[in-house]
Amino acid sequence: MPMNRRTFLGRSAAAGAGVAVVGSVAGPAEAHGHGGRRKRYSFTVMGTTDLHGNVFNWDYFTDKEFDDKNHNDVGLAKISTLVDQVRSEKGRRNTLLIDAGDTIQGTQLSYYYAKVDPITARSGPIHPMAQAMNAIGYDAAALGNHEFNYGIPVLRKFEEQCDFPLLGANALDAKTLRPAFPPYSMHRMCTPLGRDVRVAVLGLTNPGIAIWDKANVSGKMVFPGLEEQAAKWVPKLRAMGADVVVVSAHSGSSGTSSYGDQLPYIENAAALVAEQVPGIDAILVGHAHTEIVEYFVTNKQTDKQVVLSEPLKWGQRLTLFDFDLVWEKGRWTVERVGAKVLNSNTVAEDPQITKLLGDEHDKVVAYVNQVIGTSTAAMATAEAPWKDEPIIDLINHVQAETVKAALAGGSYAALPVLSQASCFSRTAAIPAGLVTIRDAAGLYPFENTLEARLLTGAQLKDYLEYSARYYVQTPAGAPVDTAKLTNADGIPDYNYDAVSGLTYEIDVAKPAGSRIVNLSFEGKALDPAAQFVLAVNNYRASGGGAFPHVAKAEQLWANSDEIRNTIIQWVQSKGTVDPAAFASVGWKLTRDGVPVF
Repeated sequence: MPMNRRTFLGRSAAAGAGVAVVGSVAGPAEAHGHGGRRKRYSFTVMGTTDLHGNVFNWDYFTDKEFDDKNHNDVGLAKISTLVDQVRSEKGRRNTLLIDAGDTIQGTQLSYYYAKVDPITARSGPIHPMAQAMNAIGYDAAALGNHEFNYGIPVLRKFEEQCDFPLLGANALDAKTLRPAFPPYSMHRMCTPLGRDVRVAVLGLTNPGIAIWDKANVSGKMVFPGLEEQAAKWVPKLRAMGADVVVVSAHSGSSGTSSYGDQLPYIENAAALVAEQVPGIDAILVGHAHTEIVEYFVTNKQTDKQVVLSEPLKWGQRLTLFDFDLVWEKGRWTVERVGAKVLNSNTVAEDPQITKLLGDEHDKVVAYVNQVIGTSTAAMATAEAPWKDEPIIDLINHVQAETVKAALAGGSYAALPVLSQASCFSRTAAIPAGLVTIRDAAGLYPFENTLEARLLTGAQLKDYLEYSARYYVQTPAGAPVDTAKLTNADGIPDYNYDAVSGLTYEIDVAKPAGSRIVNLSFEGKALDPAAQFVLAVNNYRASGGGAFPHVAKAEQLWANSDEIRNTIIQWVQSKGTVDPAAFASVGWKLTRDGVPVF
């Protein structure tokens, strides 16, 4: 009895097989003779990654068309236009379209259909990302770590709504250790000469899911290393007749991890996979939000070059892997593969996609523009990376208040509560006057939740020293250029924490590790043995950023509600946001005791 893709996937999942087999790409494809004997065939694999809920070229936090300093555009509507152009040029039968993960979290559009009007509700809507990706015609997508942010039921419903498989060879059922999702998909490219080309797409996700989304996956799924699972599956795919193996990996290429020793696996392992696992032709890289046009890694066992490409994020780029194959000795062999990227700011949005999801877009715009209170003064994050700004104090104030209320009446109620916060966006702002959901939500674009951890004064000093690595060492008396002062060694803004409840100076003239001076609590030098409660987001508490001590510190309390919602609810309950009630200068940058600003 023939089975369609959905029937097969459903039965495979029920049996624990976790395999996706996708039918042939319809129609013949051009092959070329050479010298009357050798036959050649070319095809293209297109790739996106880290779409993060972006369908439209729209910023829901500013309520206007997206723009940045490099004038990038975002969204699947733009990607759709690029994909149509490539298919028109190459012939649709000669192309595949895949994604490397992080699709259903990141914008208010994706949040709305996970939380406000959830796709999991009875007769609930179809997720906008599923609608758009189905309409564009994706062939496969790897799981990203942010796919798990809203819980497994939301992810499973999204999977059900997609007309393409979600792949995760290293996402295993915690009890059976069998694949919880299809590890791979197999695609046939029809050629008029020789047999069809079989293209295997192996999906790999990030092992950091086990700590970043511990509350959602603990006891349900485990996530072993990418190299380990690639070494298991690539030989199987070759044995099954795959002529070409493409890996879609939600893992950066740097070989580093942002969570220290919390897991025995490398977070950004794509290049290591290419280097250590023979039999791979190309890797679509994700997770790191960087642009890699074409990067070749030599496999240690075969000396073969493996090409990697990462198309930035949010639909800003589209990777093209161009494969040239030759028919020899009764099989197709990859003769050459290269990569390039297309920029979505060069094309218009596909009107079919914008029309398809226009109603969903309008609903979300109306939602984020709901007024929830007023502010007595304007606040902004533009200078927050180097100054203690009231807008970051607001986050810390709300977090500290929330933790104090949660611990009231308990054995830790008497301990002082401190709070950490980062500048997630340098363009977030709270206006003077009316405050909307989008204003408050813009302070916290991530789905982090709040925890309380027990730390000592000595541990907090270590924590602050680690955070202060973010600044570039700048000698006393030398000019200060704020454009060059921060993000030392590529440390992102979200991995620099300001801690409220203490006062301290960061001497940027000193080397990293010895920058925190005049550290005090309530006007006195901080007692290394004193105990404090730190209100901290779950990413940091789980080891994200590899900050010292916090991941191993005792957890006193945890909340399942997003910090973003906590801020929104706080504004609604207060009615008025008055910086005079919470803003203070608790930290500043200095050089040899002289303030930088």
